Amino acid sequence: MKQFLAFVIKEFHHILRDRRTILILLIMPIIQIILFGFAVTTEVKNVRVSILDHSKDDITQNIIQQINANEYLSISEYIYTTDEIDEIFRKNKTDLVLIFSDHFDNDLRHSGQASVQIIADGTDPNMATMYVTYLTNILLSAQQNLNSGKILSGKFSIQPVVKLLASVAPATRVLYNPQMKSSYNFVPGIMGLIFILICAMMTSISIVREKETGTMEVLLVSPVKPIFIIFAKMIPYFALSCINLTSILLLSVYVLDVPITGNVFSLIFISLLFIIVSLSLGLLISTVTQTQVAAMLASGMVLIMPIMVLSGMMFPIESMPHILQTISCILPARWYIISIKKIMIEGLSIFMVWKEVCILFSMGIILIIISLKKFNNRLE
Repeated sequence: MKQFLAFVIKEFHHILRDRRTILILLIMPIIQIILFGFAVTTEVKNVRVSILDHSKDDITQNIIQQINANEYLSISEYIYTTDEIDEIFRKNKTDLVLIFSDHFDNDLRHSGQASVQIIADGTDPNMATMYVTYLTNILLSAQQNLNSGKILSGKFSIQPVVKLLASVAPATRVLYNPQMKSSYNFVPGIMGLIFILICAMMTSISIVREKETGTMEVLLVSPVKPIFIIFAKMIPYFALSCINLTSILLLSVYVLDVPITGNVFSLIFISLLFIIVSLSLGLLISTVTQTQVAAMLASGMVLIMPIMVLSGMMFPIESMPHILQTISCILPARWYIISIKKIMIEGLSIFMVWKEVCILFSMGIILIIISLKKFNNRLE
């Protein structure tokens, strides 16, 4: 036991004296969680709206004021002819153009109908759809105010006119993420990415480095069994991953305002299980690679990229082709991210994620058995 602890302490010393390793293990996760939490976002902010108001009446001015008062939209400029629309889009001066029809007020009063046109830049269709949705919601809000007589023209109230849309207005309620913050989606994903990066990549590189420098043979002739030597190299990365787990959860709650609505101990238990699976994956990579560069490429290109694309971290799994959905099933990060979202965001108990826990546990057992078998075969 003393010899085993000596190997663990040796590995800790080896990690702590390498500044680059410390930078990767402790500093980079903090940078990643802050970067994904603030910089990488799908939220709509600072949408520039240009106005072409042919009518220039009190109602259109009121709608424009509502747009300008919105925290997500702002009036970038007023244009006066349709010929200017192409020019301002080409010069990237606007994101949307809102066009009010001629005699907008009169059309509403007499016929009960008035038209508005929204023009968006479709080079990024996803963002264009979101921009149009936000502006449409403001127009719907203005319509409701109009129908209830809340829009003031001068000192008197405009009476309700025929509704622009159907009279039944749906009441929308968003569960678990009322403010629609993208950090609620990215935090579980970045947790899975960080643990794979630290546990799988760093563990595989550490073991391969011993083989590459020839010190693995020296370690194997010691009285300690080879399996305990491998575990001794994995334990420091397990401990450092626990530190990262703590820092990520603290940053999520106190910096990114992502609450932990479920049981913290359930969250920690599943995270520790995923860390063990990641360590086992790193051990497997170390048995099939001969150099540190090969281990890094195998961990980076074969693991990290598929995790970002196929685990549901950035793109919904349900929207992927069936073949990619099938491939994503073999990624441990997919099941970890799903379970973390259910516990951390939705507040479910660990019994509601028993399927994901069983899959991660099975993956860990299989990876450990395969890794140890291949490692023993190489020793023979």
